[in-house]
Amino acid sequence: MLYPATRLTILLLFIGGASLLWCQSASEAAEDRVQSLYSEAKSAEGSGDLSTAVAKYQEILQLQPRLAPAYNNLGALYFKQGDYRKAADTLEHGLKIDPHMSSASALLGISLFQMGEYEKARPRLEAAVKANPSDNNAEFLLVNDLTKLGDFQTAATHLEHLASKEPGNQHLWYLLGKVYMQLSQQALAKVNEINPDSVWAHEISAELMESMKNYDGAIVEWNRAVDAAPKQPGVHFKLGDLYWSLSQWDNATQQFEMEQAIDPHNCMVDWKLGDIELQKSGNLEDSLARVDKALAACPNLMEAHADRGRLLLKLHRDSEAIAELQAFEKSDPAEPSTHFLLAQAYRATGQTQEAQAEMKLFSELDSKARAATAQRAQEVIKNSESTR
Repeated sequence: MLYPATRLTILLLFIGGASLLWCQSASEAAEDRVQSLYSEAKSAEGSGDLSTAVAKYQEILQLQPRLAPAYNNLGALYFKQGDYRKAADTLEHGLKIDPHMSSASALLGISLFQMGEYEKARPRLEAAVKANPSDNNAEFLLVNDLTKLGDFQTAATHLEHLASKEPGNQHLWYLLGKVYMQLSQQALAKVNEINPDSVWAHEISAELMESMKNYDGAIVEWNRAVDAAPKQPGVHFKLGDLYWSLSQWDNATQQFEMEQAIDPHNCMVDWKLGDIELQKSGNLEDSLARVDKALAACPNLMEAHADRGRLLLKLHRDSEAIAELQAFEKSDPAEPSTHFLLAQAYRATGQTQEAQAEMKLFSELDSKARAATAQRAQEVIKNSESTR
């Protein structure tokens, strides 16, 4: 005979056991339902029925609201539909449950980027790159976000990393060049901000004008740079170099000589002064002495080797001229004039076959150069006409 209390205990144990069995059964049923819904969602997504797939994942989350991967998949579907706000909200919910879902973090970053929320996108994309450093797509998206934020320095670092992995990707090098240009502009703007009348500010302005072929404006700016720092090495040389490129020999000579007084070891000055003598058909021996001095200090100055070859030809030292012209030809084999001069030197030394070979090369390279110039001229004319 059982006492009432004992009978109650057995009854409670029985009821408890039944409840446990019922819970296990309900849980298994929910698991089965989730698996079924997942299969239906994937099938709907595969057939392009994104709305049905969304509804299936929403039902999954009603059954298992802590199932982080379901938020990731649902967020991805919202993203595919272009509903970036819902995608971001869903993905953020899933990352609160499981912060280690790198795919969700990347997708959240992209969603925020698409909405123009670049500050919020950055840490998500950075987290995705950190979690999976080999994911080039995530790192490229981070670069896009960083450029939108104006953080070109960090963007350059990531682009350099991507380019090291894909050295043949021309697009990456193009973007890296654009980022470098932005950094350059920022640095140059800072120069003007600090002191717009400094030698550096005028140098920047002069170089910019030169690049736009505004030579008169460039000369004004270089003179201002000279006035701002008349004893600074390089300033007179750059002004002289501009005069040299414009064949203003007397002005160039004046500036090069002033540069030499400041920096007597600048081999470029000696070469330029020697070249001016050559261009003016002045004293050839003085010109040669200048070029020799330049080459003694800078033996790899190929332009000086070319000038020395021309000078030696004029002085009828033809065998010596060949060696100099050959040295320059190795550095720039596509320059037609070098082959023409070599042909002269070979002919003067009785090397007929070599002279003929060099003249043939000269003719071929000169024809190509002329054709390229004509084509560019035609393109300029065509573009000019199309803009009218």
